[in-house]
Amino acid sequence: MIEVWRGNANAWECDELGHMNVKFYLDKAMQAVANLASTAGLGSIFRDDAPTTLIPGALHIRFLAESRPGAPLVVEAGFSDIRNAAADIILIMRHAGTGRIAASFRLQLAHRDPTNTNDMPWPANFARLAAPLTVTIPAEAMPRGLSDDAPASDVSLARADELDLEQIGMGRFELTDMDVFGRLRSDVLLGRVSDSVVNFTGAFPEEWDFHREVIAANVGSALLEARILPRRWPRAGDGYVIRSGVKAVGPKIRNIVHWVLDPATGQPWWTMEGVAAPMDLDARKLVEPDAKTRVKLDAAIKPGVSA
Repeated sequence: MIEVWRGNANAWECDELGHMNVKFYLDKAMQAVANLASTAGLGSIFRDDAPTTLIPGALHIRFLAESRPGAPLVVEAGFSDIRNAAADIILIMRHAGTGRIAASFRLQLAHRDPTNTNDMPWPANFARLAAPLTVTIPAEAMPRGLSDDAPASDVSLARADELDLEQIGMGRFELTDMDVFGRLRSDVLLGRVSDSVVNFTGAFPEEWDFHREVIAANVGSALLEARILPRRWPRAGDGYVIRSGVKAVGPKIRNIVHWVLDPATGQPWWTMEGVAAPMDLDARKLVEPDAKTRVKLDAAIKPGVSA
């Protein structure tokens, strides 16, 4: 792998959990993708005059170590697979001081025309320049609590109503959410869900009890792994609603599913499955639910829900 990004976890990028918010991992990852693409001869693929660009098809992320305010970070990357008009990229984000892995990314990217999103062939020199940048997928980047199953085919607002999925967020996409082509930035895919997950009472009753001031423990929800599947790309001004359900519950973790839907059409913008757990923000460790909480979690499971 080659180094493709170096910086830090800015204090303003850290949230109420005291570490860098998941949105900014993807922001830095996409900067790293642009640098890897440039090294492979693709030029400045995210400039507004680029003849081609890379559009995410599926994104898998593992969060392996907290990035606290000011932490120096470095990203290394390589191509794990190259196909006709598509490629898979592996990125490893490390704490620059210790070498400890902070996060891993597996990104499926399509090489497309930025205006009509038609597949585009790779440039003539791409195969030659990308060859030395190919890598084997490291174990840390492989799925642990998630699978690479095909996307769910029944995602819609009507189906969310049938499954009685919780509404945890709603709003509008703004110009500041868009890239230079007017298409939603990849980091917003995580950001909108992260901004809303505190309302997911079925998945995180401990955190909700804290915000209701029922318990004194300082508890927040931490995302450990995520798989995001873009379906359609919203534009500025489009609305969204997030409907969520608990897929499964383990001793400490919960598999949760989010459907981000267009309220005007009922169709999905994107879907996401995550592995998450409540975190004691004072002790900096995951919390195991007590018997009463476990009963609530089991009751919240929605059989058949998937991303």
